[in-house]
Amino acid sequence: MHKEESTLDLGTIKIHKNVIASIASLAALEIEGVRKIGKDFKMGFWEMVGRRSYSSVKVMFEKNDEVCVELPLVIRYNFNVPEVANKVQENVRNALEKMTNLTVRNINVAVQGIEKDEAASRQS
Repeated sequence: MHKEESTLDLGTIKIHKNVIASIASLAALEIEGVRKIGKDFKMGFWEMVGRRSYSSVKVMFEKNDEVCVELPLVIRYNFNVPEVANKVQENVRNALEKMTNLTVRNINVAVQGIEKDEAASRQS
């Protein structure tokens, strides 16, 4: 796993890809209309065998220490999909820049599905 490093007078600070993925996930879930973070094949496999799943958020480091994030989402039913996705991109960028001081190059949102809330499904 690649770790983002910066050197200060006191030593080196390393930010692991998993930390960046966690920040991106939490920032996405703050947006109204996001039902959950989607899954990739690897995540689904680990859940099937009863193990803790790996994050489906992909983090890549580009030249000049720029970070790219791929974020799979499931959007709540009755929400405007492009509007929610744009808000997610903005919130993720703000959170990553504020918490890590990294330059965010891309935040690619892949909408994997639409779901109703559990409570709303029971009332229908």
